[in-house]
Amino acid sequence: MAYPMLESPIGDKFYYDGNIILKGSSAYEKLLVPTEETTYYETVRIKDDILLYLESHLERLQKSVKGIEDFPVDAKDLEERCYGFLHDNYKGTTDANLRIVLTKKHLLIHICEANIPAPELFEKGIDTSMLKWDRVEPNIKVFRGDYKKAVKDVFDKNGCYEVVLCDHEDKLYEGSKSNLFVVNGNKVYSAPDDKILLGITRKRVMDSLKKSDAELVIGTFTLDELTKDDGYALFISS
Repeated sequence: MAYPMLESPIGDKFYYDGNIILKGSSAYEKLLVPTEETTYYETVRIKDDILLYLESHLERLQKSVKGIEDFPVDAKDLEERCYGFLHDNYKGTTDANLRIVLTKKHLLIHICEANIPAPELFEKGIDTSMLKWDRVEPNIKVFRGDYKKAVKDVFDKNGCYEVVLCDHEDKLYEGSKSNLFVVNGNKVYSAPDDKILLGITRKRVMDSLKKSDAELVIGTFTLDELTKDDGYALFISS
């Protein structure tokens, strides 16, 4: 299912194929039209003019491209273009995201909405809904129109903070924009790598767990299994 290259944009300037284009221009409007091209993307958190973990995002972008079309992706060049765009057009930006959108023919860089939890959500928790969906090639990060639409429909209907995905066996395995962890006593569970998008923050959570007294376990649960025992707690990373 076709999907536009431009999603949830912020601001009025966009980098597209070597040029800065403006919101409302004909080039901008074309980016809102769904394309059949395979569209790879990464969303990078901006904090005080720094692109957090950019190197890891570019490495994952290269792996995504290699998994389908295997055309050259120059990470160093992309890093320079991202920082050039950010500092020339949005210097002073904090608590937002920069998105890199790439096809075999085109490169788009823009500022987009950031999913930043309010402070009280860290204490009270978040509202979630569920979507039964088996991800296709989850390690490859591309726009998939059918998946995007299904997730959006759940958000629009329920007004939740996150949509948690469950597979054909009703096992919860990740969020639509986050990785899911289950805690029970000293054990922390995460879904198998081949079922999920390998999150940048997830890796750092898992590295920290390995250095702690907690036991990291690969496994998933149904909602019924989790609600039958008060000992389970869940958290997400993004």
